[in-house]
Amino acid sequence: MEGGYPSNWLSDLSIVAIGIGVLAVMLIAAGAGRLIRKVQERRSPNKVRESGESVAQEGYLLASMLGLLGLLLAFSFGMVLNRYEARRELVTSEANAIGTAYLRAQLLDEPHRSRLSQLLFAYTSNRIDLANGGGDSRALLARNDQLLIDLWTAIRASRESALAHGVTTALLMSYNEVIDLDTERKVAWDLRVPVEVGVLLIAYLAVMAAVVGHQVDGPRGRRAATVFFITVALSITVMADLNRPMSGHARESQKAMLMLLQSLRAQPPQMFDRFNAGPKEPSGREAGR
Repeated sequence: MEGGYPSNWLSDLSIVAIGIGVLAVMLIAAGAGRLIRKVQERRSPNKVRESGESVAQEGYLLASMLGLLGLLLAFSFGMVLNRYEARRELVTSEANAIGTAYLRAQLLDEPHRSRLSQLLFAYTSNRIDLANGGGDSRALLARNDQLLIDLWTAIRASRESALAHGVTTALLMSYNEVIDLDTERKVAWDLRVPVEVGVLLIAYLAVMAAVVGHQVDGPRGRRAATVFFITVALSITVMADLNRPMSGHARESQKAMLMLLQSLRAQPPQMFDRFNAGPKEPSGREAGR
């Protein structure tokens, strides 16, 4: 969740702690609701018996609250899943952009071609480690930014070669796209569900659990309510996990970037020289002479 002290505090909690905390809040609220009902029964037993005639109305109220809870959960899940899908699509877009930049670098002369190829390979490998959390994130992010500077410096140094081959515009466009996608993915990694949505959801869960505890009676009803609370807590846990792009377990797949890295490793710059024209062979008349 984004912004403010509550967001930072929630981000420091483990996913398991969030799930257990949500379940504890609902169980405590349900216990409070049940306690309120017992107090009402002791103080006005006749009134409680009369209220038993309005069980249907109370059932409608509870059903309405559960329906609203479903809407809130669907709304929250929708926000989280939309951002997850956006991050997943950016992985494929970045892999395509880096692959295009690598191929266009092969149109340059040496040493620019090999230099850019090596930098793109290192950049791709570092991006995978950064997205998967493989190591110190700050060090990986610093290396990511340094590689971007090195890439642009290498592009600037290859200006004459690009002009000679007429690929200046195409080369600049491809590397500009790589840099733009770097920014887009960094912004996507920082996006969270607003903390106000989380606070509203937890508050509503507490109120709903109190109403359930007040109205549900008997061992069977309490067991069913407990199972329901556990299910809701698991849903909140999954949502919190998806809401942590850089530290959660449910991260976007890096398959496209891994496929790209494998392709770059299998296609060094020398492979693109296979069909280059060799020394011109003498014609038959020149050979006869």
